[in-house]
Amino acid sequence: MSYDYTLTRVLEAPVERVWQAWTVPGQYEQWANAVPGSVSLDVRPGGTWAATMLTPDGSAFPLTGSYAGVEENERLVVGMDTPGGQSLMDCTFRAVDGGTEFTVSQSCDTEEERDMAKQGSGMLLDGLTAFLAK
Repeated sequence: MSYDYTLTRVLEAPVERVWQAWTVPGQYEQWANAVPGSVSLDVRPGGTWAATMLTPDGSAFPLTGSYAGVEENERLVVGMDTPGGQSLMDCTFRAVDGGTEFTVSQSCDTEEERDMAKQGSGMLLDGLTAFLAK
């Protein structure tokens, strides 16, 4: 059994700007709570990514993964390395009136993992929304 979630948000920015926020290291670190200088993004199928993230309490933890799919300005399938294997996060970018409809979905192995991933994705979307509003 898998535990899935999907979050959708309309962002007040063109698709190209939202795409760059996800694919340019200097932009990604500004909204994703990453340690400055820790982000590496090789955005191509099979390319790898790495970032050291900061939690609200100030703890830092490294994350790594790879890209399972890349369709510029349309879709990113981001794999995250976890103790149980790679977890895939599917991100879609769609132009709509007033900006970009951004959707993230993920399948997790446990309910607890899903709840944590959904909370983390929600925090990322909050950071992305604030970054794009600047």
